Amino acid sequence: MKTAIITDTNSGMLVSDAEAHGIYLLPMPVIINGKEYLEHVNLDPDTFYSFQAEGADITTSQPSAGDVMDLWNKLLRDYEEIVHIPMSSGLSSSYSSAALYAQDYDGRVQVVDNQRISVTQRQSALDAKALADSGVPAAEIKRILEETRFRSHIYIMVDTLKYLKKGGRITPAAAMVAGVLNIKPVLQIQGEKLDAFSKCRGIKAAKKIIREAVMDGVVNDFGGLNPENPTSWIGIAHTHNEEAALAFAEEAQEIFPGHEIHMDELPMSIAAHIGPGSIAMTCTEVLPGGVQYKK
Repeated sequence: MKTAIITDTNSGMLVSDAEAHGIYLLPMPVIINGKEYLEHVNLDPDTFYSFQAEGADITTSQPSAGDVMDLWNKLLRDYEEIVHIPMSSGLSSSYSSAALYAQDYDGRVQVVDNQRISVTQRQSALDAKALADSGVPAAEIKRILEETRFRSHIYIMVDTLKYLKKGGRITPAAAMVAGVLNIKPVLQIQGEKLDAFSKCRGIKAAKKIIREAVMDGVVNDFGGLNPENPTSWIGIAHTHNEEAALAFAEEAQEIFPGHEIHMDELPMSIAAHIGPGSIAMTCTEVLPGGVQYKK
């Protein structure tokens, strides 16, 4: 059974990265001042954050039906099946739209409601590719990924509340108080939504909260801390804050020996809401069988 794996740029993958792994990638649309751009096609992070700093009107969208089905139709000339892994259905309508389109493909396209984004979504695509390469059919890959969809955590330290305020997610008064008191909110993505997790005074305290939360997930949820045979995949993500993210990755390496720490930029669909300067740490359980699919 020859199965193609598709994900989107919300996974943090670049085209070159996806090609190296034999994964197909859909670019996500970003609407800036009324003009549509495609993430990592004609919109790079530097340009995106320049627009954001200028106060541009930025919204995100989903791939068009034509773009999705054109890719499916092209791949089905060479593949028997497709596993399509969009971002979490709780954060975008990409899943529900793709699931609707797939009804016309007689089961040859399996759309996964994986409830993930960024490096955790990336790991799901790598897992799916490994399963497909070992002969697992598309419907079973979908079942496995959906069965384990909540076996991951993302914790994000937001540098500024400006963009959450702009999007109406917090009040202007709350944003002003947080700025005066140097409050660094820690947000959590687990499954369907981006939600508050903790409020900390300063970066150091926020990073400590994140490390402790990830360690709790690794030890109590995902099989324990085992340097010889890691049971969790650890990732770092950021919004235009690479230097701080690299330093955070070094801290993660010290407390998670034996783990390969992967780092990506958070997708623009998240950056549009939280702005630049954020850093995140994630943990994802290694699929049953104990194999950690590395970069």
